[in-house]
Order: sequence, then structure tokens, then C-alpha cells
Amino acid sequence: MTHTSTRECVLDLARAGHLLRIETEVDPDLEMAEIHRRVFRAGGPALYFVRVRGCRFPMASNLYGTMERARFIFRDTLEGVRRLVELRADLAALWRNPARYASVPWTLLRTRPRRVAGGPLFANQIAVGELPQLRCWPEDGGAFVTLPQVYSEDPRRPGPRSSNLGMYRVQLSGGGYEKDREVGLHYQLQRGIGVHHEAALARGEPLFVNIYVGGPPAMTVAAMMPLPEGMPELALAGALGGRRVRLARQKGWPLPICPDADFCILGEIHPGELRPEGPFGDHLGYYSLRHDFPCVRVRRIYHRGDAVWPFTVVGRPPQEDGVFGQLVHELTGPLLPTVLPGVRAVNAVDAAGVHPLLLAVGSERYQAFAERAEPQELLTQANALLGQGQLSLAKYLFIVAENDDANLRPSDVPAFFRHLLERVDWRRDLHFQTRTTIDTLDYSGPELNQGSKLVVAAVGAKKRELPTLLPADLRLPVGFSDPRVVLPGILAVRATKDAPAFCAGFWATDSLCAFPLVVLVDDSEFAARSLDNFLWVTFTRSNPAVDVDGIAAATRDKHWGCAGSLVIDARTKPHHAPPLVEDPAITARVDTLFARGGPLAGLE
Repeated sequence: MTHTSTRECVLDLARAGHLLRIETEVDPDLEMAEIHRRVFRAGGPALYFVRVRGCRFPMASNLYGTMERARFIFRDTLEGVRRLVELRADLAALWRNPARYASVPWTLLRTRPRRVAGGPLFANQIAVGELPQLRCWPEDGGAFVTLPQVYSEDPRRPGPRSSNLGMYRVQLSGGGYEKDREVGLHYQLQRGIGVHHEAALARGEPLFVNIYVGGPPAMTVAAMMPLPEGMPELALAGALGGRRVRLARQKGWPLPICPDADFCILGEIHPGELRPEGPFGDHLGYYSLRHDFPCVRVRRIYHRGDAVWPFTVVGRPPQEDGVFGQLVHELTGPLLPTVLPGVRAVNAVDAAGVHPLLLAVGSERYQAFAERAEPQELLTQANALLGQGQLSLAKYLFIVAENDDANLRPSDVPAFFRHLLERVDWRRDLHFQTRTTIDTLDYSGPELNQGSKLVVAAVGAKKRELPTLLPADLRLPVGFSDPRVVLPGILAVRATKDAPAFCAGFWATDSLCAFPLVVLVDDSEFAARSLDNFLWVTFTRSNPAVDVDGIAAATRDKHWGCAGSLVIDARTKPHHAPPLVEDPAITARVDTLFARGGPLAGLE
């Protein structure tokens, strides 16, 4: 089915039993987000909030909360987009099986935007303060748009072909913005809008933006998609949406506007105009703090007569945005070997916050010429991964060779760690990048956007058996206690001191070093309780160049390594952002909605 608005999508989901209509009045300030989080965790339905306190617009969330539901929304178009991607990866497949790709010409036709004279979006105008004021976490600095689609064009080459449609959060209130005249726009490094903004700054011009909310669901997914620079997201939105994206012109506005959106904020970013944006409870599970980001001068805000405000809630993963990631992987997976030769599969680990941890399976095609098995091509592939779009934000990259296990998949995280730790040589396989950029939302480094990266590349035959029990003779130095086995070969230790202090207490021959990886944490019981806890704590709370140490460490020819266990200090540090914690009063209020006899009973 082709959905042209959020309301059409909501009605379709309701008919199929995928949506719950909530008639009870709900506050968009914290209450709505907590309801969403609980229903998402339970694998529950999409939610349609009919009565929103302080706002006349209904709101909808968890629309993409399960892969089943995401596939249902795009049930008539997903296969066609997959066929198109397959051909882009291997054009010769068309001649091998022409019947399979008979629909591709029609899918291609839908990738071209279509000019129209008007549309439902232009029916009404409102002010910023009349929009839904969603706040998701207690320390959020104001109300935010959490599913925006921000459209911009390259000022040097105007037009949809040089456009970018990205999901960059928008702050509607707080932050010192002039009421009803300004909103905040936060975008990270390596995003398409950054290229457009830099070009506008170089020309001394404002950058014009359309901020859409709602409309065809394909526009939302396209805004999330990490497409190569120069490939317009509107093309994907047309293919996935089942019809060409419609674009209209409005007098006095330089950008074309999608008239099927539920809402659209027209604005411009003037050179040098920055405002404090944030804090905002973000997808790593911590607050991104207040920093200066571009301020958008609001010209006009349009909305449809039947407008519905869609939203999501981010926080410590897994959350709904992880489903977007799975959908992206389903659609773009076949392209990976063509973009990154030799790389077979990649997993940006959702439980670790996506960018902090990247697992990859590559290949060593020239081992026949090597005297011994050691990483060679894997390092070339690792560097290519770190130079590719949003993958460049990865902080830890673990890569292994399919030569050693053709069945290994990076999506199976425990099996991947077991495979790597059985083969890794910490004296040889650690490759650091220091004083480089990391994710804007990652506060493990010394300053905003600054930190380091670590590539671990392991190949060859199995070197060791991984222990699953603590050594009987294990004695920890003062300041370290409560060791817990997380996975085979991985130990979590409660620590009040740093990694050098821990490493100084052991020799490479000590029984502890049967565990190739030791992680120092604030609470080892919590870290070892689940795989998600271990991944989140370890990779969001450590900066490789500072927090990685090792037992019996040495530097040879400027290459650092260790003969014993690798040790990661994943304790909370003073410069880290605070973790997200729900408001107890809001929790108690929402408890009543989920209690027996309440409107949400049985959904947890």
C-alpha cells in the first residue's frame, strides 16, 4: 500500500491490528515518552494518542517499533527496492534472471521527483508554540522534534539532484531561542547537510531548510538512510514509497516543498548565528549536553488539515531507532562488497550505541603468499570502513577474516567475540588512531567530537581455549573486586582505580591472563548481567587511546601491544555525560495507566 500521510499509515496499521488508539489525555511532557518506551520494550503495537495535553494535534509513535511492522508498512515496495539494490551491486544478474527484475524499470521511474502545483500541506499555517511540545527525558533542555526530515540543497548546484534529506534533531523551545521565531538544529559530523552549510558559509549566504514532520513514511526512512554523498534521498523515498515524491513551489521560497508532509517548518540558517542547543537524552543512553549549534530563523509553518505528529523516543539502546538500522541493513546489504571490496558483512552494534562498536568480517585473499597468517588485507579493509560515511564515526572496529570461518556472522555478537578472542595476538593486532574525531554524541573523549579509535584485526588458527570459570588462585590488587565472567574469555572487575594500577599487579604468566579481555567497571554484577549491559558499559564509557591498557605491555617500532590480558577501563569518568534516568513521579503516574483496569493494561 502507498501511504501519502501519517494518518493513512495509522489507519492502515489500525485495520491490520498493529495499532492501539489511546483516548485518555496524555501529557507530551515526559509521560508520552515513558509510555512509548514501555510499549516498545514489550514488543507492543504502534500508538495513536488522540488527546494530547496542551495541543490540538494527535500524535503517533512506535510506528516502526518491530521489523514485522516496518515490513508491513512497506509491504508492496520493499521487494522492488531490494531488486534495484541487487542490480546496482551486480548488473549482470539482469541477464542471468531477467524475470526477477521485470519490475525494476517501474521502481526506477518512481525515483524521479514530480512537480505539482499544490497539495494538502498548504491548507493551514501556525506558530512554533502551537506544535506538539514533546519532551522525553527529565533533563532535556526543551521540546524536540524526534522524527524530523530536514531538506537542504547545495547552494552551488540548486535543485533536488543535489539535495540532502537527513534526520537532524530540532529543538522547539528553551535554548534561548526567540519565541515562535527561532528553533535549533543539531547535526553531527559527516552529515550531508554539513556540506551544504559549509558551501553557504563560504558564499556568505544563508542556508535554506525545509523541516518536514510526517507525510509519506518512506520520507522518514529515507532521511535515516546513510546514502553515499551525491545520491539524493528523495530518489529512495520515491522507490520505497511506491510513487514519485511530489514537490511544489511557494512564492518567495527558494526550495521546493513536499506538499504531502503533515507539517513543514520553512527556515534559514544565517552565517554565525548559533545558540546553545540541548541537553537532549540521546541514543547512546546519556544526555548530549548544551553546545552551540545552528539557529534556524522560522519563516512559515504549514500543516495539513488532517495532520498527525509522528515521534520516536531515543535512549539507551535498544530503542525504535534500532529497527531503522535493521531495515537499512536489509535494503543496502548487497551493496557492501561493491562499495568496500573484500568486506563481507558489518554490524554496527545497536546495544553499544551503534557508532562506538563496529564488528566486521573481511577477507584475506593473498594468504598463499604469506609466510605466516597475520592481518594484511584486513587492515586495508578496516581503513576503508573508517573512511566510509557514517561508518567513519566508529570508535572500536573489530575485524576478522571469513577465511577462518565462512559461517561467522557479525550479527552473532557472542560468537564473533569468541572467534576473535581465540585468535587475537595483542602484541600485533592492536592499531590505534589517536587525536581524531568521534561521534558528536560520544562524551568518552576529552572534548566534543574529539577522541580516538582502535582497530583490532585478527586472523589465523585458534590460539587458545577461552575460560568460563574464575581461576581458583585469582587474587586481585587493592581497589579491585567482584570479578565476573561475562562471556568466555571476558572478565568484568569492579574497580576504584585505573587500568595501569590493575595491570601493575600481574605478570603475563598469571592465571588471570587466561582471560584475553578484562573490563574495569563501576558495577561488575550489572556489566555481567546481560550481553547488552556489557556492550553498553564497555564501549560507551571508554576512549581507546586513554582507557585501553594491557598486562606486560611494550612498544616496539612505535607499535603498542601486550603479552597478557588487554584491559579496558570502562568506569564512569568525571567528564562523561550523565546517563538517562526516568523521573520517579512520571513513572508512578504512568504505572496507573498500565495497571489492571487502566487503558494500557496488559501491554507491558
